[in-house]
Amino acid sequence: MRSIFVSAGDPSGDWHGAELIRALKREDPELKIAAVGGPLMRREADEFLEDLASLGVAGFWEPVARIPFFWRLRTRIKAHLTTRRPDALVCVDYYGFNRWVLQAAKDAAIPAYYYVGPQVWASRPGRIQVLKRLVRRMFVIFPFEEKIYRDAGVPVTFVGHPLVGRLLPLADRSRGRGEGKTDGAPPLRIGLLPGSRQAELRRHLPVMLEALGKLRRSHPTIESFVFAAPSLNDAGYSAAAAAGVRIVRETDYAVRASLDLALCSSGTATLENALLGVPMVVVYRMSWPTYWIARQLIRVPFISMANLLAGRELVPELIQERADAKTIALAADALLSDPQRMEALRADLAAVRNGLGGPGAPERAAKQLLQELGIREPVHAR
Repeated sequence: MRSIFVSAGDPSGDWHGAELIRALKREDPELKIAAVGGPLMRREADEFLEDLASLGVAGFWEPVARIPFFWRLRTRIKAHLTTRRPDALVCVDYYGFNRWVLQAAKDAAIPAYYYVGPQVWASRPGRIQVLKRLVRRMFVIFPFEEKIYRDAGVPVTFVGHPLVGRLLPLADRSRGRGEGKTDGAPPLRIGLLPGSRQAELRRHLPVMLEALGKLRRSHPTIESFVFAAPSLNDAGYSAAAAAGVRIVRETDYAVRASLDLALCSSGTATLENALLGVPMVVVYRMSWPTYWIARQLIRVPFISMANLLAGRELVPELIQERADAKTIALAADALLSDPQRMEALRADLAAVRNGLGGPGAPERAAKQLLQELGIREPVHAR
């Protein structure tokens, strides 16, 4: 029986992993998938070992408290790989944990692949040598990653970004209906995206709500929304509800695409906004030990993918002590009050989107993976 083990560890990886599993099963309906990931992967996999994504463990300091859990899970995965002997392992992002899963696969002589590679270009470039030793091929989602891995001698394929296919049909819905608002114009629609982890919600939502209150003084007809993470319940957003902010849980991005502006935690959401053409102010706070370590390691000038892909600051980034309510509100108001700047920003975001490949990234990755494993004929042989 043909089988593949897929390992992911955070909410975005859970989505990417679930999309890949669906693509693999479309290519080979008889293929069996075992997985570690989150609730989305649980629904797609034939066997599910652990919901790692819902733990919301990130950063440098926070995982230390979870060492016993991670050790037990590593032992379970190693036993699974050794006894079940799947045809391949596919890791999805989340390098800190997946590095040990890759080693377990190496020890068991199981070919390993990586889909959505770790950001070796942002920090700790030495990781690429570990991947060179442990991974048969990288399937990367940003075009500049292909050269980085190829130059290091790692087999690599750029498959495009999975979000393009999901968000491209919605990309032109946000057209700044409320910019430079005059009487009779529709109200501004402002979205709050505080993050998908409990710690991010705790650090970002209060300051975003305070900034929103300041914005209401100059834009009194604002309609506001907070986008809730699937892994977090409504209780965590009670302060937003009390402030008249609508809690949104959506899978189709319809409300998000209609926003005039987003106050957004750094992470996958910033790329989603870029692909949707939604202007944003990017905010991020972390624990001070994690921030101190990050400053020693980070090698890129920006934290949001829109800015990184453009190679310049398209959207404001406010980090740590600069992520206060007054500064956030001022940055947001500067955008909202300048329709020409907002239109230019949307054009820049469209250029970012156009550089990320066409729809079908999970399908391209699945096809090449199965070809390399000899499970699917190469396209040119059909």
